[in-house]
Amino acid sequence: MLKTTLNFLTNLKVNNNRDWFTENKSEYIEAKSQFEAFVGKLIIGIKEFDSTIGSIEPKDCVFRIYRDVRFSHNKEPYKTNMGAYITKAGRKGSYAGYYFHTEPEGSFVSGGIYMAPPAVMKEIREDMDTYSDEFLAIVNEPKFAKTFSFFADESLKRVPQGFSKESPVAEYLKLKHISPHSPMSNEEMCSDNLLERALEMYKLMHPLITFINRPIAELEG
Repeated sequence: MLKTTLNFLTNLKVNNNRDWFTENKSEYIEAKSQFEAFVGKLIIGIKEFDSTIGSIEPKDCVFRIYRDVRFSHNKEPYKTNMGAYITKAGRKGSYAGYYFHTEPEGSFVSGGIYMAPPAVMKEIREDMDTYSDEFLAIVNEPKFAKTFSFFADESLKRVPQGFSKESPVAEYLKLKHISPHSPMSNEEMCSDNLLERALEMYKLMHPLITFINRPIAELEG
């Protein structure tokens, strides 16, 4: 379903320079159009089970392909992936949402909250700890647990200050991001049932996103 997008990104990965990109701008536009059309279908599908997703468009959710290289040792001008973050406010929203990432040999479906401000993350952790039974029922649900894993390498060494190491959710409290993910192969990215498969995973993730967004909504007032 995303074969054109994936082919372009594969070529970009070995030709990550402005001259090549300029010469192949029409291929980029075609790849971007295919990806945005797919994101549009994701938005429609997610709205069927998550009523908080309002009248957003793909352009509100898709990240730019241009890299900010000002403070980076890597001076390659373009990302070699295309990603979209679907929340009621699009990619710039402060709420937990649904993330889709396509990249040669590195695609995945994810969601939740990533790089939340410390004050927001503290409130989320407090709810995880206070309502640990509810949280564990979500992440230990058999289909969820079979489908997703968390970025364990992005965990704190100790339980954050103010929380007990004896908490039933102690290992989850250590997570810097609450963002379960499921890897997808190149073949899956190009398959006809990609949309159906992605929406199945997002539906599994919906209870977790609802849980995370509860304290965020309270902070937002």
